[in-house]
Amino acid sequence: MKIAIDGPAGAGKSTMARTLAAKLGYLYIDTGAMYRALALKALRATLNLNDPQELLDLALHTQICFEPDHQQQKVICDGLDVTEAIRSPEVSSVVSQVAAHPDLRKQMVIMQRDMASNHSVVMDGRDIGECVLPDADYKFYVTASLQERAQRRIRELQANGYEVNEEEIKKDIENRDYTDSHREVGALKILPDSIIIDTSDLTIEEAVAKILSFIEGAQK
Repeated sequence: MKIAIDGPAGAGKSTMARTLAAKLGYLYIDTGAMYRALALKALRATLNLNDPQELLDLALHTQICFEPDHQQQKVICDGLDVTEAIRSPEVSSVVSQVAAHPDLRKQMVIMQRDMASNHSVVMDGRDIGECVLPDADYKFYVTASLQERAQRRIRELQANGYEVNEEEIKKDIENRDYTDSHREVGALKILPDSIIIDTSDLTIEEAVAKILSFIEGAQK
């Protein structure tokens, strides 16, 4: 079985997808973390983030995988644990810019589909239902209000020791929403067969239970 979860930044889809995968015993693939890992590598190599060929070459020579951990899934890039580093404000501010290049997205889709082959998976991102897993058994679109998404991001950053400005966080999320929904390939959108889950007033467990209710109801 393949479950696709799409949605904007800060909607809680990654935590939901990871929790859902654990409950179902499926493989969890965080595509956003893959783009973040590539963005981090590009920043460290001081590449031109507006040069699609440089970024494509980088992707072709990058290995990204996930390793289970007792608290959270580890993101490994070229053998290095980048789980915490990819969540920095610096990476967050450029990841949508990096992910906007069409040829790069095509290469990342190849990597993501390869990961999902021969497994039951829960995969989350921006274009999973349309581009990566168009044949997914279930497609969910997870969203939340801008205010709620900003507050979640602030709590996440503060927990990791970063100083934050609420207005800057909101502006960053708005910019990412615009970039994600207006890119040429793999734009964020609600599909005709998407099941919309608004998490503004839901806990993670409540949101996951809602998704499970759709899956279990359909299987009866």
